[in-house]
Amino acid sequence: METTTNIEQLIPHRYPFLFVDEIVSAKDNQIVGTVVFDSENLLLKWTFPGKGVVPNTILLESMAQCGGAGVRLLGVSKGIFALAHIEQSAFFDVVKYNDEVRHEITNIRMSEKIIKQTGKAYVGDTLVMEATWMSIRID
Repeated sequence: METTTNIEQLIPHRYPFLFVDEIVSAKDNQIVGTVVFDSENLLLKWTFPGKGVVPNTILLESMAQCGGAGVRLLGVSKGIFALAHIEQSAFFDVVKYNDEVRHEITNIRMSEKIIKQTGKAYVGDTLVMEATWMSIRID
């Protein structure tokens, strides 16, 4: 699969709530995507004023969006999915504005109606978070 930056063609999210810049690869059980959080993003601008730190909830949302975009590229379903359950999540380090976050996601279960994924997020070689979640089709 080729790299894609046409994320808006894959998932319904739009600025300022779009948190995936590129899907680097999407294979049967593995999706890799990246995002750089811009300090001018309206949703981020007033969180942790003066600290330049991306909220953990946004990191989790970014990972789920990356997983959803990758699944659409794989052609598993043309539906729209939403988070239904976060099985576990852990955060190990902060992400600052202008850091490039690399999401490495493994597809555990994919069907027309339910997707279960697990992933890790890195800044460089540093693990910053990991999570396991399930999404359900809502359309």
